[in-house]
Amino acid sequence: MSSRPMRAHAQRGVALIEVLIAFLILSVGLLGFSALQVRTVKSTQSSLQRGDASLLANSILESMRANRAAALLQAYNLSLTCDVPAASGSLASADLVAWFTALKAGLGSGAGTCGDITCNAEGLCTVNVYWDDSRALGGSATQSLQLLGHL
Repeated sequence: MSSRPMRAHAQRGVALIEVLIAFLILSVGLLGFSALQVRTVKSTQSSLQRGDASLLANSILESMRANRAAALLQAYNLSLTCDVPAASGSLASADLVAWFTALKAGLGSGAGTCGDITCNAEGLCTVNVYWDDSRALGGSATQSLQLLGHL
């Protein structure tokens, strides 16, 4: 009968240690889940920016198709710039200002958001969009998208 009280005494505090270990395991799991959530948000943001860049490049091509005569005269050609171009009063100029303003609004207003457009006399156009994606998971400070189109 004397061995029974010693076993009860030896068992004291074991439940507390089990709870602490379970809490430690749960904490590590929750930290892992929160890290995964952060990575997901960064990847989603990067994907959203790439989609926006694609839509914006396509939108200026559609504007050039609507004003095909001016596009064939290379009125939409734009050297690489990171600033909103100055308006000159023509429809092509207004389209470029609107496009570049949307580019800055959708991809960031920083110096890394740039674009250029080149069209030849046959109507083959290249639209390049550049933006800063360094906040994304493994992202580069210089992301780019090139869209080729025919008027």
